[in-house]
Amino acid sequence: MKNYLRIGSFTVIIILLAMFFFKAYIIIDPGERAVVFNKISGNLRVLDEGFHILKPFVDKPTIYDVKIKTYTMSKTKWEGEVKGDDSLKALTKEGLVVYLDISVRFHPDPEKLIYLHKKIGKAYINKVVRPQVRSISRLTISEYSVEEVYSGKREYIQNTIEENLRKRFSENYIILDEVLLRDVRFTPEFEKAIEKKQIAQQEAQRMKYVLEKEGMEKKRKIIEAQGEAEALKLKGEALAKNPELIRYEYIKRLAPTIQTIITDGRTILSLGDIFKSKK
Repeated sequence: MKNYLRIGSFTVIIILLAMFFFKAYIIIDPGERAVVFNKISGNLRVLDEGFHILKPFVDKPTIYDVKIKTYTMSKTKWEGEVKGDDSLKALTKEGLVVYLDISVRFHPDPEKLIYLHKKIGKAYINKVVRPQVRSISRLTISEYSVEEVYSGKREYIQNTIEENLRKRFSENYIILDEVLLRDVRFTPEFEKAIEKKQIAQQEAQRMKYVLEKEGMEKKRKIIEAQGEAEALKLKGEALAKNPELIRYEYIKRLAPTIQTIITDGRTILSLGDIFKSKK
């Protein structure tokens, strides 16, 4: 019995040493998958996270990270995967140059790793992600004028890039999670032109306000003149009916507090007399 135990223990040790020496096992970390190629049959299979035994000299594993990754092309030299200014240069509908800082978030489709491995391999970022981002972004920008890129359509352009890029990624067994159009820059000449245009627009708005104000003042004066004319008309009609109102207006203008006045040195009139004479 002891001999059997010794033989069994020795066999296990030999197997473990052989596995270690010939790398006949693989440990797959969380967020990873392994595509294993059988050199004899030519078949491929995918292994999930955990510990797996391989056939020595037969199985060839390739590990893929299936977690979400971010690929950035930016002017800032320490932000992107390519050091230095890696911003994307594109042309608008008019042929004017714009520079884009863009980030894409993606991950390999775990359910289609075999197809990704057969068609593209581990270099899928340089073979698919980077060139497709550049191509789709440039193609999308070329459909818009520089004014549209500069102003309110930036979010729409980002969504369009994301929609078209998602389709291209899917065709290559990659899942697109998000596109971030982080910055759009223009040539110094265009920025100066935009600044001049904004100044001109502000001046035009100011002149519009001045003209509107002058127009309102003109209308006010017309209304005021019309009111005065109407008042004179009514006053004329009243004087025609009662001429004594002339004396009343005369006395009123001399001093509002005077109640009586001597007209010829002998006659004293009061406002009450005038009102009586009106009757």
